[in-house]
Amino acid sequence: MVSSWADSLGVALMGAAAPARVADWARAAERAGLGSVWIAEDYFHPGAFTLAGAVAAVTERVTIGLGVVNPYTRHPAVLAMETAALADVAPDRVVLGLGSSNRRWIEEQMGIPFKTPLAHLQESVRIVRRLLAGERVDVHGERFHLDGVRLEFAPKTPVPIVLGVKGPRALGLAAEISDGVLCSVLTSPAHVRRARAAVRRPGFVVAAYVPLLVDEDTARAANRMRPLLARYLGVLHGQSILADAGFGPECTRPFREALLRGEDARRLVGDEMVEAFTVAGTPDECRRRLRLLAEAGLDTVVAVVPEATDFGEQVARIGAELGHAWRSMRCR
Repeated sequence: MVSSWADSLGVALMGAAAPARVADWARAAERAGLGSVWIAEDYFHPGAFTLAGAVAAVTERVTIGLGVVNPYTRHPAVLAMETAALADVAPDRVVLGLGSSNRRWIEEQMGIPFKTPLAHLQESVRIVRRLLAGERVDVHGERFHLDGVRLEFAPKTPVPIVLGVKGPRALGLAAEISDGVLCSVLTSPAHVRRARAAVRRPGFVVAAYVPLLVDEDTARAANRMRPLLARYLGVLHGQSILADAGFGPECTRPFREALLRGEDARRLVGDEMVEAFTVAGTPDECRRRLRLLAEAGLDTVVAVVPEATDFGEQVARIGAELGHAWRSMRCR
């Protein structure tokens, strides 16, 4: 299952401009020599499969990661259908990321029961994997029922499946049923070590979204990161991924409160948070921080470039100044 995407730098294609710019961004990533581009599906933002299809149509080499979609808003049979179609458009270039989403989007906003999310995810992964393998599936499970379902056009080669999970139980599940994990934004070296420790299987990939910015002015790079960090510190308040880096609920509660009030909390982001959660600064400084992630066991960095940045220029710098270094670090 391991391919070039699993030991190289990638980049996330996200934000309000994604539908209009995703094709240009994907071309820029491919020109820069990056191994993968990743499309998240946050509700209620642009749909991942539509953007992924646009990327597939204008690229030839780069791997396309769906990172991640969920089994609540798409039945596993539909997930398999869409993934198989994308894999036929872009053979050997698709990675399917699946996650359990969250109660607010699924239950509170869309009225879909959000019960036993890990069990729901587990059942979905097993169904999707069998369908993508071309099997005829008969399942009468706790959550899904399929009678004689088989894809008319299954992918010719296996599609890797990674799970977007964070907690201890979820990481244990990923070790059992998936080809890797895709860690959330605000992944620290300590979190990578926990994810890596959960799996002792050869070929298992640990990837992570990492805020990344190459800039000759380290202070300016840090300041550009603060709005992004403030938002995610509020979103992920109280979760184990932050505690791994030494930031417990008492540290992140002000960010959650500011998020709920719709306030800008960038002023609360200290230098120690920038150091813990980002790769930002001069090329040498970025390489130093990347090495900490590589030594912790990270395989794939998926760069999250701040929105108020020239994406094409930044991707070119990431590829030219960090790409070879990361591959060298990964030779462990």
